[in-house]
Amino acid sequence: MSKISSNPVGHGSTDVRDRILETASKLFYKQGVRAVGVDLVVDKAGVAKTSLYRHFGTKDDLIAAFLEREDQDFWGQWDRVAAKYEHDARAELDAHLGWIGERVGRPNYRGCPQINVAAEFPEADHPARKVAETHKREMRRRLKAIAERLDVAVPDELAGQLSVLVNGAFVSSQIFEPGEATPLLRHAAEALISAGRSSNRIDL
Repeated sequence: MSKISSNPVGHGSTDVRDRILETASKLFYKQGVRAVGVDLVVDKAGVAKTSLYRHFGTKDDLIAAFLEREDQDFWGQWDRVAAKYEHDARAELDAHLGWIGERVGRPNYRGCPQINVAAEFPEADHPARKVAETHKREMRRRLKAIAERLDVAVPDELAGQLSVLVNGAFVSSQIFEPGEATPLLRHAAEALISAGRSSNRIDL
């Protein structure tokens, strides 16, 4: 008589998928997606190669899943911060720049995963590049929503400027002195907001 498992149906399969994705995410971020092959992923994850392809189909699908995982983590943090300052746009932006500055200042920070992968895959139709593009468009959309609450002349322009500022920080972590990223981001954002409000007054 066979033993009946106490685990829910599909639980083990989910565990395997999560283990593969967790392992691949660490390797991709540390070494780059092109440098990491599926053989290394399955070896480090301790699973069969057939398990990887059962859950992800192709390496490209695994890369896209990695970026989607990073995407969820980033926007989850963003949403938690935004919820605290829904009635104060300036404080919200300041708080976002605070945790982003802390993130880029970490010793093990290797840049924005979406930017890194987009640089490795120039093909516009690559699934991972599509995830990266969607992430950056979503950032500008969210920054525009904040800019619209800041009484500036052209909210979309400020959103573009802030996008450049934040993405610039993501690729400039090597040049920051310890603890420097957050104040630089905040001071630059304040200058941009002040300029946007000055333009508003001139137009009036």
